[in-house]
Amino acid sequence: MLVRAYADPDIQRWHGRSLSHDQAEEWVAYEGSRWATDLGGSWAITRSDVVLGRVGLNDMSLAEACAGVTYWVLPEARGRGVAVAALLAVVDWAFDELGLHRLELNHSTANVASCRVAVRTGFLEEGTKRSRALHLDGWHDMHAHAVLADDPRQTGRSA
Repeated sequence: MLVRAYADPDIQRWHGRSLSHDQAEEWVAYEGSRWATDLGGSWAITRSDVVLGRVGLNDMSLAEACAGVTYWVLPEARGRGVAVAALLAVVDWAFDELGLHRLELNHSTANVASCRVAVRTGFLEEGTKRSRALHLDGWHDMHAHAVLADDPRQTGRSA
């Protein structure tokens, strides 16, 4: 699934890479080590045992009670609220179970769909990081969004 996902032109565009089978296996092992060391983790987004995408926490600091979020959705699942529903579940879990205080979401200013996901899940825009991320087509400005544990929560019905 990871190899197929990272062969998708849109996922490559926003995540800046493709994966071989060996690289995908290494990534799965890496994700396990991040979870074991409290640095983050990721989950498959599924519906009826069909993988639709990925959602995760990155750059996690339990001492600072914050983390970043990341996600992608396979082409056949886009535009159906999949990313919104998955991200809302991670937000609830990160605040209610993990005890985090702040979640951050960054996306290219050119990635309109990701901005819609951020807004629909309650992440407020905090500004623009100029020329912050190198994508396959060059440097991109990045929108910075965040949500705090005590911010009003969005629900799956807003998707």
